[in-house]
Amino acid sequence: MNILAFDSATAILSIALSSEKGYFYFEADAGPRHSELLLEESRRLIEKAGLETASVSLFACMGGPGSFTGLRIAFAAAKGMALGLGKPFVSVPTLDCMALPHGHWPGAVLPVIDAKKNRFFAAVYREGKKAAPCVDGGIPELLSLLRSGEKVLVTGPDAGLFMERLMSCPDKDDFLFVVDKDCRAGHAGHLLELAREKYILKNSSDDFGAGPFYLRKSDAELSLEEHGGQERQ
Repeated sequence: MNILAFDSATAILSIALSSEKGYFYFEADAGPRHSELLLEESRRLIEKAGLETASVSLFACMGGPGSFTGLRIAFAAAKGMALGLGKPFVSVPTLDCMALPHGHWPGAVLPVIDAKKNRFFAAVYREGKKAAPCVDGGIPELLSLLRSGEKVLVTGPDAGLFMERLMSCPDKDDFLFVVDKDCRAGHAGHLLELAREKYILKNSSDDFGAGPFYLRKSDAELSLEEHGGQERQ
């Protein structure tokens, strides 16, 4: 089965293609250039694999949380290509993909994404399973999800920022924090693995009306609500 996966949920853009001829991968610290690179690099991977776009069986993207713009770019690409070719698409929770390679960690795995405003999108995983729901919270709230004395692996693209902010928190010494050395790696490969599991083993795909999972409203939506409320007063 040929599967093409897009990860543009953070500043790290990654694309993975699994085909009968092998595994092909692209990654770049692309910042705001996701929309420029995603389709172009996807075509290159497909060509490297000796395939045509029509031979891709399944398209996958990060389901969120993450960058509002980044998530929309990947959803638009995955849904557009899938609809145009009459193929299925699936989305997978972003934090699940970030936690996947650390299923044997002897403690808690804490993938984090900078949510701005001194907050993070995060979730806690233990023994490869999600132990607490995704949250949009500050450092104290995230620490409340952990067990005292627990060894915590911090991963995700903003693990370094999390550790910087953690230094001013008096409760940090209740835990042993370790930073994942590959925290700024892309996760399209892990997305591909979980997408295959969702589609083949769980016999599940996304509805084409589905969209990204957001833990909060965008600044534009909040601004619109604020101005709308002012006009009604």
